[in-house]
This record gives sequence, C-alpha cells and structure tokens, in this order.
Amino acid sequence: MRTICTLATITTLLLANSTAFALDYPAKAIRLIVPFPPGGSTDLVARVVGQKMADSWGKQVVIDNRPGANGMIGSDIVAKANPDGYTIVLGTIGPMAINASLYKMPYDILKDLAPITYTANIANVLVVNPTLAAKDVRELIALARTRPGQLTFGSSGTGGAPHMAVELFKLLAKVNVVHVPYKGGGPAMADLVSGQISGSFASMPSAIAFIKSGKLRALGVSGTARSPALPEVPTVSEAGVSGFSVLDWQGLFTTAKTPPEIVNKLNTESVRILALPDVVDRLTAAGVDIQTTTPKAWGDFVATEISKWGKVVKEAGVKVE
Repeated sequence: MRTICTLATITTLLLANSTAFALDYPAKAIRLIVPFPPGGSTDLVARVVGQKMADSWGKQVVIDNRPGANGMIGSDIVAKANPDGYTIVLGTIGPMAINASLYKMPYDILKDLAPITYTANIANVLVVNPTLAAKDVRELIALARTRPGQLTFGSSGTGGAPHMAVELFKLLAKVNVVHVPYKGGGPAMADLVSGQISGSFASMPSAIAFIKSGKLRALGVSGTARSPALPEVPTVSEAGVSGFSVLDWQGLFTTAKTPPEIVNKLNTESVRILALPDVVDRLTAAGVDIQTTTPKAWGDFVATEISKWGKVVKEAGVKVE
C-alpha cells in the first residue's frame, strides 16, 4: 500500500511539473526548422508564422534552413531533439510521408515526431516552356504519345510532391515522359525557363512570376480545385486527366513525448495566426491554401498519406536515383 501511495505521489508531482512547465512555455527562443533551402513555399509559410508567433509571445523564433536528403536532414534534427517544444519543424509530404517508401529513414515519422497542426496545401502547377507545341493538357498528352521518352520533366528531387505528380501523371495519362531530379526547385526552374527541359509540376509560389511574365505556360494546377492565384488555369483533372490530384501539404511537428499541454499551446497559437486576415491575404496571393486542424487529426492524416503514397511508389516502380 505504501508503494502504491508513493507511486501515486510521484505521478501527481510529475503531472504538476509538466503543467507548470507548459504554463511557462515559451520561456526562451524557439527553433523552427525548414528542411529545405530559403525562398520556397515552405520557407515562406515558416517565416510568416514564425514572425507572428514571436510578436505574440515576445520570444524569438529562429528560422533554421536545414536542406538535404529530401527534407530528412532537418526533420531528423527535430526527431532527436529534447522533447520540450523548443525545436519544431515545418514538414511536407516528402519527408513526412513519401520518403517512408523510398529511403531507409533515420527516424520513424509516426513514433519520433509529435504532430501539431496542418498549415497549408501548396498546389503545384503543370508548366511547360512556351516553345513546346502544347497549349493545354490534352495537347501535351498527344505530344508525349508521339514522342515517347523524349519529353523531360524536372522536379526539386526524388520523392517530393513535384516528382510524385510526374509519376501519377504518367500512370493516369498513360504517357512515357522522363523525370529529371534536381537539387532543389530553383535549378529545375532555371533549366525549364531556358528550355533545357520540357516541363515541370512546379511549386505555385515559385512559378507564378514566370507564368505572368510569359516565360512559362501554365496548363493545369495539381489540386482538386482551381487556385485563387491563377483562377484562369484549370485543374489537371478537369483539363483531361480524370482523378489526378497531388497537393504538397505541409504542417508543424515537434519531438515525440513533448508534453501535450505544450503541443496544444503550439497548435492554438498556430491556428490563430493562420486565420489572421493579413496572413490569409499574403499566403493566398502566393498560391498557398491554408488548412489547420487538431494535433490528433493532423497525425491521422499523415498516417493515411504514408499508406497512400506507399502504394503509388510501388505501382509506379519509383526508385531513388
């Protein structure tokens, strides 16, 4: 009986300490890791949310870009950090879902990370160099069928949403185009604009300026609905590839075993920030579709996505290049 009482006392003290720790959070700077280079859509969302969070809490939020291995280097830092909520990551579909079927992972997505909230969907846009003889998706498919294995589609790297969009397009449109992985979206975009490759499923924020200047031709967006940033561009599905949908989702995670009170505090603050009118206006104009949810719903969604993309990787025979 004495042992039971002692254990109960220890448990009560631990819970009390955890709650007090959460109430004091944040007591110092927060490190927000972006597992990709500066300048992309993930970096944009992280900097907008991070600045607002710092303004609200009066503590610095340090944006730390740690690119490499399709997002795994930065994500692994968080997976192995102290479970105190001071190290978080804005993860995307690659390091948090697709990579599980492509690589020997240095971390377990579902066991080593604690989901905080969904933040956004980033639709990719199917773009081609204007010299290519295809004015719409149907013409692109027809051209690809007359020139099997000759059209080249660049991406930011093997295993990311742009790459998966190419593979899904190949499967559903029944075409043979060649995937060309780059070390980031910037180099792929440069080669596309210069005509070194035929097309790409490019990140919306990175492609909009080139589309509006006429340096790229937009044929379709990869989501289930048209983008407010490019309302005149149809979805790939309505343009001729029925059932096509690829969204480069992103969301916040911290280290597993972080006290739930801290996870919930991060969730509440992030959701509040992403509903602010100036944040909505800025991100929507860049082609970012804001989405938020509870930590549990976010974790359940990620688990479903791991299974979904595992099947696509297997069916398409995707290998790390």
